[in-house]
Amino acid sequence: MTFFDDIQQTKFVNVASVPQRSPFRYPGGKTWIVPRLRRWLSPQIRQQFGLIPMRPTHLIEPFAGGSIVSLTVAAEELTDHVTMVEIDEDVSAVWQTILDGENWMWIAREIETFDVTHENVKDLFARTDLTLKEQAFRTILRNRVNRGGILAPGAGLVKKGENGKGIRSRWYPATLKKRIQNIVKIRDHITFIHGDGMNVLKEHTNRADTVFFIDPPYTAGGKKAGSRLYTHSELNHEELFEIASKLRGDFLMTYDNVDTVRVLAQRHGFDMQIVPMKNTHHTKMTELLIGPNLEWLRQPLEYCP
Repeated sequence: MTFFDDIQQTKFVNVASVPQRSPFRYPGGKTWIVPRLRRWLSPQIRQQFGLIPMRPTHLIEPFAGGSIVSLTVAAEELTDHVTMVEIDEDVSAVWQTILDGENWMWIAREIETFDVTHENVKDLFARTDLTLKEQAFRTILRNRVNRGGILAPGAGLVKKGENGKGIRSRWYPATLKKRIQNIVKIRDHITFIHGDGMNVLKEHTNRADTVFFIDPPYTAGGKKAGSRLYTHSELNHEELFEIASKLRGDFLMTYDNVDTVRVLAQRHGFDMQIVPMKNTHHTKMTELLIGPNLEWLRQPLEYCP
C-alpha cells in the first residue's frame, strides 16, 4: 500500500468548473471528484494501470444522496448502466419521481409555478398527507430553502440568503427544471433502489464487471456535511470496509481525511491518497480517496496516455 501525503502536485478542482447535473445542493458535495472520476473510468487509464475490470459496464453508488457521480457516469456514458441506492425516504422520493415515466413532468411544472413565500413553504412543510411526487417536491424545496440545504429535522429556513433575496435566494426554477429534463433523457441508463446501500454492496460482491463509488454520508471519527443533511447518517464503518475488501470489482471510496479512517484503510491493505478540493466558498479543503490501487490518481490531472 502506498500513501502520498504530498498534495502540492495535485491541482485544486474548483467545483464551479464542473457541470451541475443534480437538483440537490449539498455543502461538501462531490462535484470536485468529476475530473478524477472520468480518469478512473477511462479504458486507456484502466488498461495502463492494470485496473479490473478494464471496461466496466456497470457502476453502483450505494449512498447516492445528490448522485452527482451516478448522473455524470450516465450522462457521459462512462459505463453502460448505473445503479443508485438511497435509504433516505425523502431523497428517494425525488429520484423515484424524476425517473418515473409521468411524474417527472408534474414535479417540473410544480417547480416552475410554485410561489416561494414563507407562508407557502411553511404550509407545505406542515403537511402530512403527501403523495410520493408531492414528497419529492417538498424535499427539493426544503433542500433549497433550508439553511445549508439541510434535510434533517430541525433545520431552519434561509433568512438573508444570496444578495438579500432571502428564502428565494437558492430557488432557480428554470435551472431545476432543465436539470430534471436532462436526467429524464438518460433515465434508461439508470436504476434506482430505495434501500440499504450496504446490503446492495453485499449482493454484488462477485460482480467482476462492476465498479463502485462509495461516499458514506457519515464518517468514522467525525461528522461531515452529510451527517446533518440526512435523517439516516449512522453507519458501521468497519463493516463497510470489510465488505469493500471482498468486492471483485474496483471501487473508489471518499472519506474525510481523519486518522480513524486511515487506520481502517491500512488494516484492510487499501491504497490511500489525499486530494485537495475547493468548496463553493473557495475554501481549500482535503478529502481522502481510498481504493485497491490509486496509482492512476497520482498522475497530473491533465495527464493522458
